[in-house]
Amino acid sequence: MRGQLSLLLVLLPRWTLTAHGLLPAGLKEPLALPFPPRGAWLLCFLLAALSLPCAAPPPPAVFRVGVLGPWACDPIFAKARPRAAAHLAVRRINTDPSLRLGTTFDYVILEEDCNTSMALNGFLGLYTRATALVGPVNSGYCDTASLIAKSWNKAMFSWACVNYELDSTKRHPTFARTVPSPIQVLLALAHHFRWANMAIIASADDVWTDTASKVADALRSNGIPVRTVLSTGNHPSSIRHTLAKIRKMHEIRMVILCMHSVLIGGDTQRLLLETAVDMHLADGSLVFVPYDTILYSLPYRGVKYPPLHKNSKLRRAYDAVLTVTMESVDNSFQQAFEEAVRSNELPVNTQPHQVSPLFGTIYSSILFIANAMQNVRDSKAWLSGTSLARHSKNMAFYGFSQHVRTNHSGHSFLDYVVLDTDGLTWELWPTHQVDLEADMVRFLGRPIHFPGGAQPKEDSNCWFTRGLLCSRGVDPFLLLTGFASTLLSILLCIAFSYCIRRRISQIRLLRGPDKILLTLNDVTFINPSLSNKKFSFSKTSTSNKRESDADQSMTSPSTISSLPPATYENSNVVIFEGDWAWLKKLPSGNFGAINPQTSDIFQLMKDLRHENINLFLGFFFDCGVFAIVTEFCSRGSLYDLLRDPDVKLDWMFKSSLLLDLIKGMKYLHHRNVCHGRLKSTNCVVDGRFVLKVTDHGVNEVLEAQKYPCEESKAEDLLWTAPEILRGPWPGRGGYREGDVYSLSIIMQEVVLRKPPFSMLNLTAEEIIQRVKKPPPLCRPIVTPDHAPIECIQLIKQCWNEQPDKRPAFDEIFDQFKSINKGRRTNIIDSMLRMLEQYSSNLEELIRERTEELEIEKQKTEKLLTQMLPPSVAEALKIGGTVEPEYFDIASLYFSDIVGFTTISANSEPIEVVDLLNDLYTLFDAIIGNHDVYKVETIGDAYMAVFFDVSFRKMAHGLPMEEIALE
Repeated sequence: MRGQLSLLLVLLPRWTLTAHGLLPAGLKEPLALPFPPRGAWLLCFLLAALSLPCAAPPPPAVFRVGVLGPWACDPIFAKARPRAAAHLAVRRINTDPSLRLGTTFDYVILEEDCNTSMALNGFLGLYTRATALVGPVNSGYCDTASLIAKSWNKAMFSWACVNYELDSTKRHPTFARTVPSPIQVLLALAHHFRWANMAIIASADDVWTDTASKVADALRSNGIPVRTVLSTGNHPSSIRHTLAKIRKMHEIRMVILCMHSVLIGGDTQRLLLETAVDMHLADGSLVFVPYDTILYSLPYRGVKYPPLHKNSKLRRAYDAVLTVTMESVDNSFQQAFEEAVRSNELPVNTQPHQVSPLFGTIYSSILFIANAMQNVRDSKAWLSGTSLARHSKNMAFYGFSQHVRTNHSGHSFLDYVVLDTDGLTWELWPTHQVDLEADMVRFLGRPIHFPGGAQPKEDSNCWFTRGLLCSRGVDPFLLLTGFASTLLSILLCIAFSYCIRRRISQIRLLRGPDKILLTLNDVTFINPSLSNKKFSFSKTSTSNKRESDADQSMTSPSTISSLPPATYENSNVVIFEGDWAWLKKLPSGNFGAINPQTSDIFQLMKDLRHENINLFLGFFFDCGVFAIVTEFCSRGSLYDLLRDPDVKLDWMFKSSLLLDLIKGMKYLHHRNVCHGRLKSTNCVVDGRFVLKVTDHGVNEVLEAQKYPCEESKAEDLLWTAPEILRGPWPGRGGYREGDVYSLSIIMQEVVLRKPPFSMLNLTAEEIIQRVKKPPPLCRPIVTPDHAPIECIQLIKQCWNEQPDKRPAFDEIFDQFKSINKGRRTNIIDSMLRMLEQYSSNLEELIRERTEELEIEKQKTEKLLTQMLPPSVAEALKIGGTVEPEYFDIASLYFSDIVGFTTISANSEPIEVVDLLNDLYTLFDAIIGNHDVYKVETIGDAYMAVFFDVSFRKMAHGLPMEEIALE
């Protein structure tokens, strides 16, 4: 509602009271406009809206700051009295006349779980509880919390977050630091004393272990070698075990303690320092630096800390501790706290030594937000989490007990002081001042008292100089030489191993039982016309031969001997290791030598073993012939089987073949092999009617040998996926989704027993063009009359135009098995069904062929009796020989057509043929009634003979006379 009112105020112009009435400012008299007055008023409103500047919305009535920390689960954090600190800061902000915020500040104390994951979970519920956040204390989830606050557009101001990425205003626009990063302080200390090698010990609480991890990452990103990050429990044995690890690392100079300081009640730090004395680690070889004191202002002038005052062992241990804390210039923390108590701003019964100095950090952080909000108001910007963080620049104000200032980048600057003891008294003395703004450490006149009289050894300057490579005291030249020698040795070993491996691979290609490269010495070529016939050999040889096609007749030895000899030029069938094999000849090309990549492909193909994958036997490489050698399958290709009318295929037979194909392709894809040439001509069927996939790996071999790409015939591309057809070389492309498309076309072939796309009545070229350039989508037509509807749906899924929507072969396998509705489809059952079906078909085929043979026999005998005398014909039918007969007397009949030449000249050729055919058919019928033998018809002449010895000589010509008269 407030935003709507602001927009309305912006649209209203400024008005002036004149004699003509209420007019916009600057107008003396009404304008004469050519349109109705209502339009004029609307135009005035729009012009006034454009002329007025946009004003920022007013701030909220109450600006509530959420103070987030583990106040309930950690008693030492609770000693910071966050409620009292927030109450004091809010009270002073609301009564400070220099802060004209236009709103009332308020606060809410938000609890943070000591477990990081639970703390992050609780952070997600803070959206409605506060306008801005101070915290969190746990640095482990600062990055995530900042991103969440960014999505809320709420400012998050923290003193504990470490990660440098939080300083990116682009990624974390709502985040700001209320104190300098503790990493800057540690780096300044390390640079000044030349202590680079560090270790970090954290207590077992999530707050400190996650903080230690972030501190280590930040130091390492600045080139400081943090050797180890350890966590320890609050038990002497655990602490001793941790310090034992530190003692083994002789290069460590500084140990950062991520835990509560012993000066404010940290019991873990007390046990650790006392154990360090017992283990002689506080003898000056190490310096211990408490981390948490960097986050607040620890009072030291005239302050008596009971842990040091009452514990002599701790005093000796603290001689090896350098305490870094915020410097209080005008008033110490105690003095500022006592002043607030005297002014009744804090409870009277609260003593400074009962409160953790973190109280002042919380107070200053809330004041930090108020000053940033004042900058937002002065700049007349919209108040948001982003603007609040962005306007936290160029500020200067007095916090609880120290001056706080930020530069033009929003980075905070405070003065820090290094405190030391002499190991004998309980007092803390300032020895150095850390000036982050000047990036230097100033000596304050009192030297540090190190145990043993000497500080820990300095590390090499290379750790603190950009561009230098540290070698830990080793001569860089020797280090570089050793590195180069080691690298050279490794390279030589790799090269030597590679050469040995290639040599072994070449030997395996040419020799041994698993050799791959074959020559004429390894194979024997068989005449190709024999590969389609059955042979009758001896029992021993028959057991080693494969059956040929069942529809071919027997070949006699005389026929075999008459065939031309088989050579590599005219045959693709060989005998290899006593068995028949098939040669897939490759086109002539770059096969002068087998390169290593091709050898690897051959080895991969050799390792492919599956009942539905045609076994790769080797590569024929001789006489200019280059061919892939595979098992010979006697049934031929699936393409041939589907077009054989003598083979009856029911649905179970078809589904068995398709399931074999799917299992074979599934195996190939599981072995990361894509076929790329899948078609029915590349699926072969063996004597047991098991389908096997072949021709896999051919594309890879051609690519490895840099074969030139040749344009494929349109008929060979009918199985190719459309996205591959659109490529430059469709015949060479291949990937998983393309194989799935090819499967769908083969399924159409099997279901319909027709060639691909045969129902469309288009040429192959036209089909390819339509498949390449839809719409309309060009696919085969399969009706439910030929296969189950589930199978047709699967086919359509497989030839989907979008490759990513085609199912994988695992899914295809599962769907296809469900099509059989629970019936078993294993290879044994399928084989038995196929053999039973084949035997039934074979019996019917034999019966049909026998009937055809009987009819042809009768026709042959009839023709034989017409051409030869009956006695001769009968003798020849029984396979006997015909003895010549002598007749003393014989009668001849000879007739000729009168005027045949004239008739032929005046008639069409077909008319002459019809005339002779009708005439001689009539003659044949006449002589059939007489015991006369027809000799021959030549042109228009007809000749017959009669030689029956039973007739008397005088009556011998009577049959001929009767024939002539008829």
